[in-house]
Amino acid sequence: MNRAARDPFARPAHAATGPLGAPGARTILLVEDDEADALLIREALDQAGCERTVTQVGDGIEALAHLRDPARPRPDLIVLDLNMPRMGGRELLGILKADESLRLVPTVVLTSSKAPDDIAAAYARHANAFVTKPIDLEDFNVAVRGIDAFFLDIASGVES
Repeated sequence: MNRAARDPFARPAHAATGPLGAPGARTILLVEDDEADALLIREALDQAGCERTVTQVGDGIEALAHLRDPARPRPDLIVLDLNMPRMGGRELLGILKADESLRLVPTVVLTSSKAPDDIAAAYARHANAFVTKPIDLEDFNVAVRGIDAFFLDIASGVES
């Protein structure tokens, strides 16, 4: 039995959708409790010209429920705030990267914290990028494009 048949979340990192800035819809899970910040993130994605479906959840508990629901497709990208009620991004990031079915989903940490400890902890938990709020749209877009290019290169190497 192949891995995809055993694991409903298993699929190539870029299954038939193309890079974020290219034709092809992408799915993004936005884990953010602040509506103003969520609006800025959507604006940044619009500005990048990427076709996407953004699903927003308000905390880590909702994110895990969404990600573990076999009826929902695995997102192509997770944008994660660190400071949220119930389960914050620090704890969620650790859970995501420890879970074999979710660890390869690229994750951008987006937070108001500029504390060196938070930055180091996010990268120690294998975040793919760290962007501070207020959101610099260009920095956010550069981070997303870089992550997408990296994972596209990996997928191309696997599919060859």
